[in-house]
Amino acid sequence: MSKHRVVVVGGGFGGLGVVRGLKRADAQVTLIDRTNHHLFQPLLYQVATALLPAGDIAPAFRAILRKQRNAHVLLGEVTGFDTTAKKVHVDLPDGTSRQVGYDTLVVAAGSRDSYFGNDEWAEVAPPMKTLEQAVSLRSRLLRAFETAVTADDPKQWLSFAVVGAGPTGVELVGQLADLARRALKGQFREIDPRDIRITLLDAVPHVLPPFPEPLRAHTRKKLEQLGVTVMTGAMVESIDAEGLTTKDGDRVEARTIVWAAGVQASPLSRKLAEATGAEVDRKGKIIVNPADCSVADGIYAIGDMVNLNDLPGIAEPAIQEGHHVAKVISARLEGRTHKPFKYLDLGTMATISPGDAVADIKKLHLRGLIGKVAWAGVHIAFLVGWRNRVAVLTQWAWNIVTGRRAQPIILEPVQAKQEPRQL
Repeated sequence: MSKHRVVVVGGGFGGLGVVRGLKRADAQVTLIDRTNHHLFQPLLYQVATALLPAGDIAPAFRAILRKQRNAHVLLGEVTGFDTTAKKVHVDLPDGTSRQVGYDTLVVAAGSRDSYFGNDEWAEVAPPMKTLEQAVSLRSRLLRAFETAVTADDPKQWLSFAVVGAGPTGVELVGQLADLARRALKGQFREIDPRDIRITLLDAVPHVLPPFPEPLRAHTRKKLEQLGVTVMTGAMVESIDAEGLTTKDGDRVEARTIVWAAGVQASPLSRKLAEATGAEVDRKGKIIVNPADCSVADGIYAIGDMVNLNDLPGIAEPAIQEGHHVAKVISARLEGRTHKPFKYLDLGTMATISPGDAVADIKKLHLRGLIGKVAWAGVHIAFLVGWRNRVAVLTQWAWNIVTGRRAQPIILEPVQAKQEPRQL
């Protein structure tokens, strides 16, 4: 008799948690993902600002699961679901497609950036959701300093804007300020990187909206001390190659703009809803059974793509949902029942600078160095693999002591303009 087939779509916090949680199950577990690596998204901005090498936050799935004998990895993009035939449609790297059969299906496809109907902005204000985007952004940030060396107006190229004052935006501008004022100090003869101008904008009235007021006030004060101009209540009206304009008519000149303002559920959320008859909310998130994260018998959805009692789209809910679904599947295979899902709120955190962070943990408001220690401890604990934990800790320590960064490199070479061909 063949083993029970569990297919997991997406290897983020939730999906990988399901796969690893089934290591002792009498089942064949197949993980399908568009990339070959797990991504620790909370530290993605540190790759973009040259603090961490990409590999330190992106271990390969096959390396993570090498000792899990019932785990299989398939590189490909899921394009649809046939819930009647119990098959998942997958496009493979060689251009062919395959249908992968399942007995139990778990979809953890995550989210993507939302430009609120202005997708054309992505060309001049790229997002930072994938490892490829973070590495590209690193080159873009560093190239701005290099371009300033020969520019007629260096200040244009030393002007940066980040749209979105949530944790990602706050952490990015804090690291960008440190990059310019410490890491690049003394490396240029023609310009002073400390002349950098950084603007953080958001339509909401405060930075870090989910945090309590004392931590929001602390964050804004510290960012302004780092030289960051904070513009809240500023809705972006238009973006071009030289800057952006708010709805109130304020103009922010910036040659480098980064989008960190909003996300929406993966398109697979709607496809799964259509295939199962489940509902989606106004953000495109599929609504799941709060007891077990199911959308149909034997089909589960977890992570950023789901609406489960309006939990926030951060790592912790996805991790807990993944662990719970693994237990639910194991219990079903053994003919047992399992307790309903109960979310344990462990708080929220954001780092501001190498020595400062804010944390809201069970009504305990931490800031400054103690906040930074708590932030670092949680992030190191959630990283996958001891090699990555040691590597990240080492890079952090090196940066604190010396101010230097591990990866200040531009991967894309300058391309000469092609001369028009003479006829």
